[in-house]
Amino acid sequence: MRVAGVVRVPGDKSISHRALVLGALGDGRSRVRGVLRSLDVHSTAGVLRALGVALPPLADDMVIDGVGLRGLQPPGANLDCGNSGTTARLLAGVVAASPLSARFVGDESLSARPMGRVARPLTEMGARFDFERPGEGLPMTVHGARLRGLTWRAETASAQVKSAILLAGLVADVPVEVHEPVATRDHTERMLVARGVDVRAEAGAVTLIPRARLHAADQAVPGDPSSAAFFAALAALSDAGELALDDVCINPSRVGAFRVLRRMGARLSYEGTRTDGGEEVARVVVAPGSLRGTEIGGAEVPSLIDELPILACVAACAEGESRVTGANELRVKESDRIRAIVENLRAVGAEAEELEDGFVVRGTGRRPFSGRVTTHGDHRIAMAFGVLGAIPGSAIDIDDRSCAAVSFPTFWEELTRVAV
Repeated sequence: MRVAGVVRVPGDKSISHRALVLGALGDGRSRVRGVLRSLDVHSTAGVLRALGVALPPLADDMVIDGVGLRGLQPPGANLDCGNSGTTARLLAGVVAASPLSARFVGDESLSARPMGRVARPLTEMGARFDFERPGEGLPMTVHGARLRGLTWRAETASAQVKSAILLAGLVADVPVEVHEPVATRDHTERMLVARGVDVRAEAGAVTLIPRARLHAADQAVPGDPSSAAFFAALAALSDAGELALDDVCINPSRVGAFRVLRRMGARLSYEGTRTDGGEEVARVVVAPGSLRGTEIGGAEVPSLIDELPILACVAACAEGESRVTGANELRVKESDRIRAIVENLRAVGAEAEELEDGFVVRGTGRRPFSGRVTTHGDHRIAMAFGVLGAIPGSAIDIDDRSCAAVSFPTFWEELTRVAV
């Protein structure tokens, strides 16, 4: 297989969610360019509209007229988060600090994901949560209140929970401080600072100093490094050629997968690095190399948690053993990704072993794979095995290719275009 061409991956999903939320809460008009028009981001847009924000249809270039920090309205219907945990958790923080109540619902997969981790700190701040099922999943009703400040020591590293607390402090105009066991992605902090909020990160803690308003600000959304990782992996697995991935966010908290691909032997470099809207952006250029197994664990995991499915597929094509530990969070993603990774690798002929907090893959070099993949509706499982199936001679049947639209609506077309 040879790869060639330039790919502009969709806008970063994390930044797209936050651009809409902060645009809605800002004072005045914000312009957002390059927003990801995926199902998850449509869910955030729909929830904001239900809360009274006159948000226009998602477009490559859109304008948001903010309602201010205290301008949301009680919803007349459920807040449907679809499959998006980011939507549910971030906006739970916003609603918790607002004088209204709202019932959050989602699809079957999201309804099984844990919401207690965000409810607990927000409850300590003074909000009230009602869960209708055991397990603290959706549906949940959030009753907003006049919140008090909080110092929260998180047991689990979660950028979504951290962001929910920061947004609650912002809207409630109270100080909050979040201590993380390991650093997580920091888009919320960067974007708040760019809008005039005093947010400080030091000594393993993030602190928000309250202010009465949020400035409107324009946002250019760079390419999503999680989406780019699939094509970086494709290039790493090829026999020849080179792929260029344009305008990719290379925020240090997001590019762990690129570092691992380099460590495994792929040739990966950044060109034309620049800063845009508080985020580092570059062209990522990737070419194949001799791949070898590696170990992933500890503080490295949060920077590549969403890319572990594709890194597992690369590991199946490397020489030697790869081991991932400390990735318990994979159990509560769109699927139990540890189990899904291992069962699907075995189903297509690779050797893999499930660990409580990760997995082991024993690679045997580049070779064809064949079998049926069960995605459990998980976009990252579908795309990871789609890349593995692009290896010449492979015959991988994926049960639900359409779920890739959650984060990368044109994934299959791009995959066909650049693998020549």
